[in-house]
Amino acid sequence: MLTVACVIIVVALIFDYVNGMHDAANSIATVVSTRVLSPLQAVVMAAFFNAISLVLGTQVAATIGTGVIRPEAVNELTIFAALVGAIFWNILTWWLGLPSSSSHALIGGLVGAGIAGAGFSVLVFSGLSKAVVFIVLSPMTGFVLGMALMVATYWFFRRVSLASVDRLFRKIQLLSAAAYSFGHGSNDAQKTMGIIALVLYRYHLHSDPAAVFAVPLWSAVTCHLVIGLGTLSGGWRIVKTMGLKICKLQPVGGCCAESAGALTLLGTALFGIPVSTTHTITGAILGVGSTKRLSAVRWGVTRKIVLAWILTIPASALVSFLTYYLMLPLAKLLGIG
Repeated sequence: MLTVACVIIVVALIFDYVNGMHDAANSIATVVSTRVLSPLQAVVMAAFFNAISLVLGTQVAATIGTGVIRPEAVNELTIFAALVGAIFWNILTWWLGLPSSSSHALIGGLVGAGIAGAGFSVLVFSGLSKAVVFIVLSPMTGFVLGMALMVATYWFFRRVSLASVDRLFRKIQLLSAAAYSFGHGSNDAQKTMGIIALVLYRYHLHSDPAAVFAVPLWSAVTCHLVIGLGTLSGGWRIVKTMGLKICKLQPVGGCCAESAGALTLLGTALFGIPVSTTHTITGAILGVGSTKRLSAVRWGVTRKIVLAWILTIPASALVSFLTYYLMLPLAKLLGIG
């Protein structure tokens, strides 16, 4: 059934592309809203740094591949249904202009499809608890770092004119935006690599047949390139929400938010923790905005975003659960699953 494996890998890469498109806002919203880069310049830069983040390793991919549901309990239908649940939620929230987590959509998809196929015993609760804890910790870390960087910057440049600070941070923000895009790619592209590794495990297609989990170089390169292509396609509905509707940013604020997000994402990627890039940068933007005054943040918009965060895992799990059962008769007919 090599054909089935190829089909599922293609669907996984479609998720990777949608992930890049959906989460383009994470990489470019701040640098576009501060008018440091044009939208086209921003997406090209973000796509490039998404792609080269390959060098950071595959720790997050290992967590997705083995730390959400037990790989030995996975079949083709499980993976397909999980991807459908994640893609559905990404497209729905993109259409609504709500920044939600592609990572948690994928985790929810795996949970729903895994339960449908093998019951609750399939879940790896140690890995799931880590992901759930960081639903709270990643935006909190972004918030605290964003606020701290903003306060430190205000203090350091307290005797410098606003015009001079603005000119300086228009240049520095290019570096922070690049660092954030690099961090985004290092975390998000690995999630698709984890799914592809599950497919290879299922069909014993690893270069090392004894390996439970392995990410071949072709998979790593392909996933980073595809998420980069997805980023190139934009995601302008969410860009407007992230860059304009949460709070108004100047280059100094955009730089601090991106730096806070980059530090959080790079740290979690190195430790193999799959976190939401959306949650992280949203928390950082809120932290930066709160240093002006609490009313500078549009809390009504923020409440809608948080609601989308809360619904992401259960909604994508429900869609993948239903998809599994809807596709089960066809899978039996084809002799797969």
